[in-house]
This record gives sequence, C-alpha cells and structure tokens, in this order.
Amino acid sequence: MRSAEKFNDNWSFEKEGITEAVVLPHTWNAADGQTGPQMYYRGECRYAKEFAKPGLTEGQRVYIEFRGVNSSARVLINGHEAVRHDGGYSTFRADITPYLEDENTLEVYADNSANDRVYPQRADFTFYGGIYRDVYLLKVEPVHFDLDYYGGNGFRITPKLNGNTADVEFEAWAVSGADRIVVKVDGIGETELSLTEENGMITGRGSLVIENVRRWDGIEDPYLYTACAELYADGVKTDEVTSSFGCREYHFDPEQGFFLNGRRYPLHGVSRHQDRLGAGNALTPEMHEEDMELILSMGANSIRLAHYQHDQYFYDLCDRKGIVAWAEIPYITVHMDSGRENTISQMKELIVQNYNHASVICWALSNEITLNGVTEDLMENHRILNDLVHTMDPSRVSAMANLFLLETDSPLVRLPDIRGYNLYYGWYVGDMTDNDKWFDDFHEKYPDVVIGLTEYGADSSIALQSPKPVKGDYTESYQAVYHEHMLEMISARPYIWGSYCWNMFEFAAAGRDEAGDPGKNHKGLVTFDRKQKKDAYYIYKAWWSDEKFVHLCGRRYSRRIEEETEIKVYSNLDQVTLYVDGVPQETKTGSHVFRFNVRISGVHKIKAVSGAYEDEMEICKVSEPDPSYFASQEEVRNWFDEPKDGLDREGYLSVNSTMGEIGATEAGSRILNGLMGRLKGAADAAKQVNPAMQAMIARQPLKKVLQQGGFNLDENQLQELNKMLNKIPAA
Repeated sequence: MRSAEKFNDNWSFEKEGITEAVVLPHTWNAADGQTGPQMYYRGECRYAKEFAKPGLTEGQRVYIEFRGVNSSARVLINGHEAVRHDGGYSTFRADITPYLEDENTLEVYADNSANDRVYPQRADFTFYGGIYRDVYLLKVEPVHFDLDYYGGNGFRITPKLNGNTADVEFEAWAVSGADRIVVKVDGIGETELSLTEENGMITGRGSLVIENVRRWDGIEDPYLYTACAELYADGVKTDEVTSSFGCREYHFDPEQGFFLNGRRYPLHGVSRHQDRLGAGNALTPEMHEEDMELILSMGANSIRLAHYQHDQYFYDLCDRKGIVAWAEIPYITVHMDSGRENTISQMKELIVQNYNHASVICWALSNEITLNGVTEDLMENHRILNDLVHTMDPSRVSAMANLFLLETDSPLVRLPDIRGYNLYYGWYVGDMTDNDKWFDDFHEKYPDVVIGLTEYGADSSIALQSPKPVKGDYTESYQAVYHEHMLEMISARPYIWGSYCWNMFEFAAAGRDEAGDPGKNHKGLVTFDRKQKKDAYYIYKAWWSDEKFVHLCGRRYSRRIEEETEIKVYSNLDQVTLYVDGVPQETKTGSHVFRFNVRISGVHKIKAVSGAYEDEMEICKVSEPDPSYFASQEEVRNWFDEPKDGLDREGYLSVNSTMGEIGATEAGSRILNGLMGRLKGAADAAKQVNPAMQAMIARQPLKKVLQQGGFNLDENQLQELNKMLNKIPAA
C-alpha cells in the first residue's frame, strides 16, 4: 500500500557559495523580499538532502513530491536529472526509482530569476525563491493510481444536483494492471467503476446517487462528503486515495448577482496573498489557519486567492469553512509572447489539482494583463485558456480580472463567462464616487453582462493618522473613510456579483517605498504580521458579521490637536452611547457608523457602549501636531486650519480649476500640454487612458492631478503657474 513520508528535515541550502542547514518550508527572500526597492535576490540556489534507500518490495515505485518550488526547479537524484518544472505555486512529482542507490543525494536547483517564459515576471508582489511548501517521499505499489498527470491524485469527483438528489460521477486513472476500482462514500454506499485501457493507462468511470442530499451551503452549512477510491490488482488492494467533495449548484445573474443553491448569496470577499512578515511564503498550517480565522471573523464569505495557486491546505480550509473561492493562475500584468505554454501548463495544474474542491467556483485566466495593451497574441492566449477551462471542467466558469484602463468594449471583457474590474478610484486616480459612476455606466451600457469588483483599496499605515484625511495621505483614517464609501456603493448595486477588497493582509512588494515603511503594499485591513486590525477591518465587520461588537476608531490617533474632535464608532448594533470620562455624552441610533463630536482639553477616557458590548480608548489634547502622524516630516502642516490658498481669481483660470476647464481654452490647453510633457511617462500613459478615464480626469482640479502624478511643485513654482492661469479668462 501507499505510504507518504514528510521529507522536510535535514536539508542543506547553498546560495552564492555559502551553505547552511535548513528545514523546509524555506525561502531565501524572507528578509530581503520585504525590505524595500533595492533588488532582492533573484537567482538559482541549491538545496540538497542525503537519505538512505527506502525498503522496497519487487516493483514498488518511489516518487518525490514538491508542493511548491518558486519559480523553476531542476531535480537531480545522484546526479541524474529526474524532472524540470516551471511554475512556482503548484504540486509536481518525479519518479526517482530508476536512480536510487543504497545512499542517495537529492538536489533541487530552485530559480526565481527573471526570464521571458515563466509567469509571473512583473507584478506588485515579491517572487520569493525557494522550496517553500512541504516535500513528501511517496512509496507506491507497482499498480497504483496515476501520479504523473499535472500533479493530480488520479481521482475526480463531479456532483450533479437535481432537487434533493445528487448524481455523483467518479473518474479515476491508474497504471496498467489494475482490474478493479471501487469508490466508497462514507455514510452513503459504494460503486464499482467500469474500466477501459488505452496507451497503458486504466480509466475508471461510474456514479453513485445520493438521496436527500445535504448541500455544501457556504458559511451556513459547508457540508462535505468523503469518498475513497480503492484500487485492486489480481484481487488484492494495492492503492487508495481519499477526497472530500461538496454538492452545490450556483449561477450568476446580471441583475441580481451570485446565487448559491437557488438563493441570492452576495459574495462579500477579500483578496489574499499568502506571505507574511518574517516568513515570506514559507507558511505553517497554523499560519494558514490564523489567516482563515481572521477572514471569517470579519464576516467575509468569499476569498480571491490571488494571484497564483495557493497551498492545498488553504483550499481544504475554504472547503471546510464554507468559503466561496476564486482560483487563478499568475498570468499577470504583462503578456509575454514566449509564455503561452507556461500559462497552459499552470492552468492545467490548477484545475487538475483543485477540481474536487467544493469551494472553488471559477478558474481565472489572468489579472490586469493588458498593462501594455491588447495584442492578437494576447487574445489568442486567452481564447486557448478559455477553451481549456471549458474542456477540462464544464461544471465551473472561466473568469478574468481586468485592469481599470481596459476599454469596456474590448473583446477581452466578454471572452470569459464572468469578469470583474480592478478599480482604484479614490486612491490612485479620481474620487471615491467615480467607482459609483463607473458601475452605473457599465450596467446601463451592458445590462446583460455579469460584472464584479475584483480589486479596490487604499494604502494605510497604522502609524499615520489625521482628523481630516485626504486621498494619498496613507493614513489609517483615510483608508477607513474610503472603505465606508465602498461598502455603501457595493450594497446599493445588487448586480455586482461579488466584491474583493484588496487586500485582507499587508504583503511584500519589494519595489515599493511608501508610508515610511518600504517593501510592502499597505492596502491590507490587517498588518503584515497579523497583529493589528486596522479601523477599516471593523467597518467590514459592521456590515458583514453577525458577531455583535462596538469599535472605537482612531485609538492610534491619541494625541489630537483640534479642540473639538470627532469620535467615530463602528458597530453592527443599532444604538451606541458615548461616554467621556465616565459621563454619558450622547446616544445615537443608526447603522454601521456612529459619529460624535467631543470637545477636549486634556487627557480623556472615551468609551462606546451598546448593551453588553463596549470599547474604550484614551485621547489627549496637544498644542502642536505630532509629526509621526505624517508620512514625511517635511509635509507636516496645520491641516486643521484649512487656510484659503488665495489662488483663485474670479472669472479666470487657476490651479484650482479642473483639467476640463483649463483644457477648454486654447491658452490653457497649451499650458497643460507643456506640463504633461514634463511628466515622466505621461505620453505612454496617455495612450492607455480610455474615454471614461479621460472624463474622470477632466473633473479633477489641476493642483490635485499634479500632486497625484508625483509632480511636486514648490510654493514659488505653484504661484508662477497660477499667475499664468490667472491671465486666462475662463471659457
């Protein structure tokens, strides 16, 4: 019978001539991949392990199984190459039986260096190198379930529902010599599969009916059945594989969104990157479990597993916890003409290895792949992947997450069965309300097209605070305001089939240097180390969770300059009373957000109470703003005073005029053309701007556009530019 031995201990690791002992999982970028825009190490490193030949009976085979090696791997046993693999996020195996000796050396050359054929190569996250998931040594009998087809286990389960009955179809694949395959479902019964043989491979097919089926019903009842496939040769059982499965049905409606088991089931989702502070992507099961519990505690019922295949352990957690999962391959940002075969192999691995997971509803073809435009080769690549998804798995849908710059009438948008857009209005560009307009315009123009919101977010550092937050200040305060709006926007549009906040957790993005904390994307609702929940986390909990609570926002904004300050409370209860220094101040009724104005003069104890639920914090009045609340001390200013800038001249243009107002005049248009020509990459970026984006930009004041574009004018330059505009009558 089959045995599986975890093979994680006693490895040596060599990088640039330096060798050390390591235990797997391991990544060599756990530190340098998280520290800033200096180049983290991307190259080839060597892992090696010495081991004795396992005891084998006649005909038994030995496989080495890797759950994840990033990004490419060469596996050698005693100097013989056993397998090569391209793709850093999926399982692959090698039969090492022919190369075994009494004493053996296993070598793995892992390579995360840049190339033009293996995805991902350009993306806003760190490509950690290493053997960062578990390794197993498998021993199987001569007749065993297939282990060589794209990392699968040789057993596929397809439930088909008809009212209270499920017709569950089983398929299994084994090497030649098998004469019987029996599938047993716990508590239900068993069936023997019909066998055929072709090209030395046995295929078994059969089905079993489950009466009064208990459905996998999301968070409320994620019920799973367990099936065991038993393999026999000459009447003797030689192998078995076990898999859980769930019986559910779902569909998408262009007006009402997502339906699970016949009822409307809005997908309240978050996106998840797998890495964390100090560990990179070499995670333990406990870390996966902590991530899941944090997501569930917020009330989410869906996860976008971005931007690659995640650990099987996490897919299992999604199944058990009732999470609806979006699964995707790392075909991302920039299409590579020489990368087609890699997208195909990664999609095959994703589907084959995750087919039985009840949680997975779609196979996503790509993410923001149109940064450099849409070419025919890119279109052809997507058509091939879309057809592949439908051929390999007719029971699920194809999906795609589109860059907000992609024209909505592009044929790429309608190619997959479902699609989403990644929108960042209110952070990178435009205002928060531009998200509302984008969806209203899309739905009016394409009422029959299923549309979701696959990314949205705003960066924040828990160290940065403001009583009057503005876009681009990286404060925890602005992030909370942004997500308040986005939740209102989403809830008012039932046709949005699902929304995925970017991101549940902060994650490493080695090229970033922002918010005084380089090497990270700070859009997470929870900090990179999972220790701190930002205020924005609690506005989601207020909307989505049934767990009663009250939360005082701004506890990290403790030193306050204003004499009258806003105290904001998030809660899923309908009434909150605020206490200041033990004295009740005011009781408010409402939903989700409760705002109170409190005059402060010293140190104050603040408490929010709703029935048995309460939260407390301490604030104090200070005479000068705390510089640590700003992303850069050079930017500290008395934002609480909001002085008039004195730039406007009635009847004439100014830097406070919108881009559209300035561009409507010949003289103003010449000034804009001159300014934009000085902005790095502006000409190239302009080619990517669609009409909707152009209209949005036209509504923005010139001063704001320059600030958001990184075109920082000093006071004298701003005044000179304003004087030029003040001479031009408004149209």
